[in-house]
Amino acid sequence: MKLVYVFDAYCGWSHGFSGTLGEVVSRHPDVPVEVVSGGLFTGPRRVPVREFGYVQGANAQIAELTGAEFGAAYEGLIADGSFVMDSEVAARGIAALRQAAPARAAELAAALQHAFYVEGLSLSDPATYRKVAEAAGLDADAVVAAFEGPGVRVAAGADFHRAASLGVTGFPTLLAVNGDRVTVLARGHATADEVDRRLATLRTP
Repeated sequence: MKLVYVFDAYCGWSHGFSGTLGEVVSRHPDVPVEVVSGGLFTGPRRVPVREFGYVQGANAQIAELTGAEFGAAYEGLIADGSFVMDSEVAARGIAALRQAAPARAAELAAALQHAFYVEGLSLSDPATYRKVAEAAGLDADAVVAAFEGPGVRVAAGADFHRAASLGVTGFPTLLAVNGDRVTVLARGHATADEVDRRLATLRTP
């Protein structure tokens, strides 16, 4: 069995789920985790953030429910309103980080969301991936080169296809996959204890 975490780097609810995911991963070090980018802001949804009038209200709800932090630099981006969230580019970045350290994909996904939601860094900027890679002790030059190369474009497209093939329509979604059996452990929000209870039912003979 493995866990499959389908999220979007520009999804506030995914940012709110980072703490739960980290706790689940730490409790189950023997269970591999596959991280898949979902593609929330692609195509016609790649527009200035001011066009999403619900963002600030949703963030307040996320912070209250999950304790997630939304930093002043990020709040400045939202207030300005001109920033464009591009999930395809962010998915390329996730792919570049995942390629550098596959076993740490969940940790790196959370770090990337921290870079945006707390530090206000663009996930379309190679410098953001350099910073995240350096903080994680990875080869930052290799990560940036991968981010700017053609391979991660293919990987991003494969992620979007994988999310769709799993039937995921909302982010974040945490799945348990065992062969052909796919079980939803969490969708949107859940505590680590809630995830554990659902996992326990799968492990009961």
